[in-house]
Amino acid sequence: MKRGHGRGGLTVTPYRGYGSRREVFLTGRVFRQAPLGKSVPRRGFLRDLVDVARRIGRRGVAGASVDIRLGDNRVAVTTDRDGYFDAHLMLASSLPSDSAWHRAELWVSADQELPVRASAEVFIPVSATDLLVISDIDDTVMYTGVADKLRMLYRLFIEQPDQRMAFPGVAALYQALHRGADDQGERPILYVSRGPWAIYEMLETFFQLNRIPVGPILFLREWGISLRHPLPRRAVDHKQQLINRMLATFERVPCVLIGDSGQHDPEVYTRIVEAHPGRIKAIYIRRVEQREDRQRAIQVLCDQLRHTHCDLVLAADSVLIAEHAHAQGFISGHGLAAVRREAATAPEDNGPEDPA
Repeated sequence: MKRGHGRGGLTVTPYRGYGSRREVFLTGRVFRQAPLGKSVPRRGFLRDLVDVARRIGRRGVAGASVDIRLGDNRVAVTTDRDGYFDAHLMLASSLPSDSAWHRAELWVSADQELPVRASAEVFIPVSATDLLVISDIDDTVMYTGVADKLRMLYRLFIEQPDQRMAFPGVAALYQALHRGADDQGERPILYVSRGPWAIYEMLETFFQLNRIPVGPILFLREWGISLRHPLPRRAVDHKQQLINRMLATFERVPCVLIGDSGQHDPEVYTRIVEAHPGRIKAIYIRRVEQREDRQRAIQVLCDQLRHTHCDLVLAADSVLIAEHAHAQGFISGHGLAAVRREAATAPEDNGPEDPA
C-alpha cells in the first residue's frame, strides 16, 4: 500500500500460509487500491488516517485467477465476491526438509488488468512436532478492550503498531512455547481472530516490534462493511471452524489453546475439547475482567472438563500460564525464568490511554 505512492490500481496481498508435509493452505486477497493524492503528506497523522480509510475502502476483485506454485506443486483458484482466495494445495512433490519456511510464487490475472506477480511465505514444521499452539489475539496477546466496542474500533483501525500494548510477559511466553521444553524446537504457533483482514499488516508489524513469534496470522475474517451494511457480518462459528481445520491438518499432534475471558473463548475451546478427545492438553484463559458471574461461568466449564485430560487455567497474568506450562513439560525452566523476568520489568499495566 505504501509503495503505491497514491497511484491506486490492482494489488495482491498473500498472507502467510501453513501446512504439513502433505498439504498446505494459503489465503490472500486481490483488490483495487483507492488512489491517494500527492498533496497528502507521506508521514504524520493525516497520512495515517488516509491509509486507514484506504484499507477499509479496498474493493475486492471477484473472479480473478490466482495460479500458485510451491516447489513443483501447483494449484489454480479463483477469488470470491470480496476478492479473497483460499487455496488448498496437496503436496505431490516434497519440499526441502531443512527449513520450516518456504516461498510460494503467485501469478494473478483479472479482466482488463496486467498480470501481477507476488510471493508468500509458508510455514511447515521441519520435523514431527510435539505440540501445536493456537492462540487468540485480541485481549490475549494484544490489549484491545473488546468489551467497549467504540474504543475497540479505535484501537483496531487507528492506533499504529508501536502505540499498541502487548500484555506483560507475552513475548517471552510465546517464545518459550515456540522453542519447547528443550529450547531447540520450532513449534507451530497459529493465531486466530475475529478481527478484519484490513488490519493484517498492522498485526504483522506489531508482532515483530514486540518480538512475538510471528506464525501464520492467517485466521482473520472479512467484515463485509459497506454503506448498505455498516455492521460486520456475523461469524459465530468462525473460530471453531478454523481450529478444527488446523487440528485436522496437524493430525494426532497434541495442542494447547490460549484465549481470554472477555468473549466466548472458554465456551468455544470447551466444545473443541469435547469434539477432539485427548487432543487438547491445556486451555489457558487470560482473565481480562473481574465480573463474578463471568468467573463463575468459567468455573462451571472447568468442572465440565474434569473428566478429561485437559486443564482449563484461568490466569491473571502470563507468569501463571508459564508456571502451569512448565509443570506440564510444555516449556523449559529457562523459558519460565524469561517470562518471570519480562513480566517483572514491564511497565505497570493500566491499559493504553483512551483517545482524546
